[in-house]
Amino acid sequence: MSQTLQAVRGMNDILPDEAEVWEHFEDLVRDWLRSYGYRPIRMPIVEPTPLFKRAIGEVTDIVEKEMYSFEDALNGEHLTLRPEGTASCVRAAIQHKMLFAGGQRLYYQGPMFRHERPQKGRYRQFHQIGVEALGFSGPDIDAELILMCARLWDDLGLEDVRLELNSLGSADERARHRADLITYLEGHQAILDDDARRRLYSNPLRILDTKNPDLQEMVEKAPRLVDYLGADSVAHFEGVQAILRDAGIPYRINPRLVRGLDYYNRTVFEWVTNRLGAQGTVCAGGRYDGLVELLGGKAAPAAGFAMGVERLLALWHESGGQAEQVQPDVYVVHAGELAQRFAFRAAEALRGYGFAVLTHCGGGSFKSQMKKADASGAQLAVVIGDDEAAAGLVGLKPLRGPGAQQQITLDQLSEAVAACLYPEEGDEYGSL
Repeated sequence: MSQTLQAVRGMNDILPDEAEVWEHFEDLVRDWLRSYGYRPIRMPIVEPTPLFKRAIGEVTDIVEKEMYSFEDALNGEHLTLRPEGTASCVRAAIQHKMLFAGGQRLYYQGPMFRHERPQKGRYRQFHQIGVEALGFSGPDIDAELILMCARLWDDLGLEDVRLELNSLGSADERARHRADLITYLEGHQAILDDDARRRLYSNPLRILDTKNPDLQEMVEKAPRLVDYLGADSVAHFEGVQAILRDAGIPYRINPRLVRGLDYYNRTVFEWVTNRLGAQGTVCAGGRYDGLVELLGGKAAPAAGFAMGVERLLALWHESGGQAEQVQPDVYVVHAGELAQRFAFRAAEALRGYGFAVLTHCGGGSFKSQMKKADASGAQLAVVIGDDEAAAGLVGLKPLRGPGAQQQITLDQLSEAVAACLYPEEGDEYGSL
């Protein structure tokens, strides 16, 4: 007997009960994004590997350790399963000359892939909702992105989600800070761990985000990037904060918030919670003004964020959120060959009027079928035998609440179902 095959570790099946929750959540998210004028875009899951090396930075954990990359056996092209969506979205905007028409508010959702150690809230195939605002330079769009998130948390009833904020300044400001930071870290090489030593000259800013408790005191005393910001960067950051204060959004400035991707500049932010253990970030983003030019487009400002669907759903569940249970309106019961054929006609007729109908399949007695009809959660059962089918009739039986079974013609069925389900609106269905 052959061995039963399993899903790849860290790449999970989403079964029907859970998938229905996902669909409900995604419907809420689409409505929320439309309310801010953001439009959908869909990019390929597989992209050229150089796209992510150039955008994310070759000396980052994602590129060095986590990307699923391979060589196309047919043409030798180096390809990667996308580890994040911003680079793909910007690539698409450049390739299709979208910014020639002005600023673009875009969103996408779908699977991303990183070869990490699977744990609660972090998987090798995970799902993100990404929002990108391309072509907008002011602090107003940064603030809008943050306010959008706050609105979604409120719509979902999420609790204990906190905003952390920082500014990374301009490239010149980061360069000055980087030089002084390296000098400072060189003076503490004796206590640096292996990861910090590896990053010392390639990506020293990431050392400030270390989780190693032995390095915390040294990191706290390191040069702070905020002290290197020029007048323009300070004004931009103050502009973001002014809008947040006006909106009553509480936040904490975290000078150690640097984000893990090289393309960020100026405003960066994270929404964090204590409810999900070590994986406390549920949404993060910021400004990345240099990325469009870096990927071959004409220089243009940009900002955005991404949120992890698995983490958000876990937090939504923790906060008492749940999807409405999906149930049919009508369950069609039938016995006999002629009845079966008539049952499909009846079911399709009801679906044509917008009702959700579950037709029994697999045979069985009326009694066993009625048990399944009741278990389905349907409000009504349509009951058909061969004699009824020959006469063009069906039985309509309430499964919830009072009421006796009535016998009606197929032409009367939609009106009768509407009258049972929506007593005040039944006439509208009858006139269709």
